[in-house]
Parts: sequence; C-alpha cells; structure tokens
Amino acid sequence: MKISELSARSGVALPTVKYYLREGLLMPGEPTSATGARYDGDHIRRLGLIRALSGAGLTIPRIRAVLRLIEATEYPEFETFGRAIAQLPPYVDVAPDAEFPRAKKVLEFLGQVYEPRYVAVAHLEQALIGLEDAGLTLSETRLRAYGDHIRAIAEAEIELMPTASTEEAIRYAVLGTAMYEPVLTALRRLAHQDLAAAKHSDNAECGQTLNEEN
Repeated sequence: MKISELSARSGVALPTVKYYLREGLLMPGEPTSATGARYDGDHIRRLGLIRALSGAGLTIPRIRAVLRLIEATEYPEFETFGRAIAQLPPYVDVAPDAEFPRAKKVLEFLGQVYEPRYVAVAHLEQALIGLEDAGLTLSETRLRAYGDHIRAIAEAEIELMPTASTEEAIRYAVLGTAMYEPVLTALRRLAHQDLAAAKHSDNAECGQTLNEEN
C-alpha cells in the first residue's frame, strides 16, 4: 500500500506518519521508486503500537527506546521487560552499583527475587522511604496481605501474556502496566468504599435491633 493508504488504514494523519518515519519510529517501506515506497500490515501494527505508547504518556525518546528493545537480542528476556517498563513514569536515575536496603528486606520477607537493576526495586525503595517520612509503618501482616494478593494478580497477568512475538509481549507488558494500574487503584478504593458501606449498614442494623429490644 502507498503511504496515503497506510495513513487512512491506520488512522494516523499523513504528516504524523511522515514524522514517525523521519524519527525512525516507523521502519521504512519497500522502495518502489525514487520518491515512493510500499507499506504493509507490519507498518499498520507498528503505528498502532506507537499510538498506544504515546497515548500512555510516553515521549518520543522513550517510545524509541521501547521500539529498540523489541528488536534487541543482547538482553535476557527478564532484562528486556525491565528496561521497557523503565520507560514508564515515575522515572528514577539508578546508579549501576545502587543498593536498596528497604526494598531488599521487603522482597526477602516475601521470598521474591531482589534484582537492583529492575526499576521497580527503586520505586519500592522510594515508596518505603515515603512511608518512613510520613511516620507510617508497613507491618508484616499488611505486607503479607499485599504480597499474597498482588502476586495472585501478577500470576494472572503473566498467564495472559502473549508469547507469539517479543513485540506483542513488550506491548502487553508496557501498556498493561500503564493502563491497568489505574484500574487496580480505582478498584482498591471502591472495595474500601463497599466494605465501609457494609460495615455502616451492619452497625445501623445492630443499633436498630438494640433499640427494638429496649
């Protein structure tokens, strides 16, 4: 297909398609003349991924980093996904020799792997420091409840991860993290609301029963 048809079928404006080509986000088409090229379904899929990453709030440099990871072969799968997730906010600068004692202690308690190069370890360390600064603690009871239930969510997500290609897997990991985390936060708050409402209803019924007995 010509670039005009690529634009029409992908829903991406022609100037934007040309911009992605110039920036190297979209791979070149097969040359058909000095000024023309042919594009195919791979280009439509790549444009869809670029649009999705942009919609998740990633800047052009970070989108480029994710796309490069799709083509990369020098990293183990674990590190590839970690580097892709690192393109999502919140952003942290992690020194190669950085250590995260609070996060390490938590992960050891949960029996999970501690890999300081994985950006979420730095995120956890910052969150734990924030708790300390606020005068709050993370009890073993709360930590165990969090760890067990979040692991169950993670197991379900990993089970659903596509395995046909690295591109699909990274798309799932990055977009899934960006788009589903707000859903999890909202569901948690709504569960709080529902439990509080049920407790209030139980207390009200108990009070009414006591009044009737009196």
